Amino acid sequence: MNLLARHLLVALALTAWSAPASAAETRAAPPGMVLIPAGLYHPLLRDKNDLPAVPVAAFLLDERPVTNAEFLAFVRDQPKWRRSRVSRLFADEIYLSHWAGDLALGPAAPADAPVVNVSWFSARAYAIWRGARLPTVAEWERAATAGFATDDGMKREPEFRTAVFTWLARPAPDPLPAVGHGRPNLYGVRDLLGLVWEWTDDFNTAMVTGESRADPGLERNLFCGAGSISATDKEDYPAFVRSGFRSSLRANYSVPNLGFRCAEDLADQAPPNPK
Repeated sequence: MNLLARHLLVALALTAWSAPASAAETRAAPPGMVLIPAGLYHPLLRDKNDLPAVPVAAFLLDERPVTNAEFLAFVRDQPKWRRSRVSRLFADEIYLSHWAGDLALGPAAPADAPVVNVSWFSARAYAIWRGARLPTVAEWERAATAGFATDDGMKREPEFRTAVFTWLARPAPDPLPAVGHGRPNLYGVRDLLGLVWEWTDDFNTAMVTGESRADPGLERNLFCGAGSISATDKEDYPAFVRSGFRSSLRANYSVPNLGFRCAEDLADQAPPNPK
């Protein structure tokens, strides 16, 4: 596809995603979830042949991260995901290590704090058990772009930008505080940037294209300082950190400050394609 055709596709996407809201988008979100309207995701890092924007269909997203109490209900109902029974193929030895036991939270895991030390496999299993799914990178970033009052907090809201940088600069408290107390963004989402990192469904498509710098097919602009060369916004440091963190993960990893939240499709439209 030539460059002109690609720009025409982007123009069509912009037109389509600026259309009036569908009937599904105007319905109220279920309790505990908020509606993220259709829009565009602008990948931070892209190849010269990639489209500059990816259409994201409207979707539902949890207002706040999944808690220890909610995950405890899951492992009670699904014994194979208990700490002592889970396969190491699906969760490493750090999995739920801060809990007091298989079915006991303890002081290091307050019931209303976000669940962490969970693998991608276990987070995905929880989402399916709940009748939901994990958000894609495009969906998560689409929701995280919104500031407190505008649809692009990093560029338009110095207060939002300062809040995000402040969170990145300080260690996570131990134990973690309760979910749902962060200031909501434009769409009503809380704690997306300011409490814990979060799994996405396609986290491992984030950044790296090869196993070695000697690989002749490797995109070298993705490494070290050169990583900013192909970036769409060289000042969005938090997005660089998120891309780097995602690319370092494996699906069975469990991390003390990595949790998740769930997403759902709207009933009358096809789910967005994560690829």
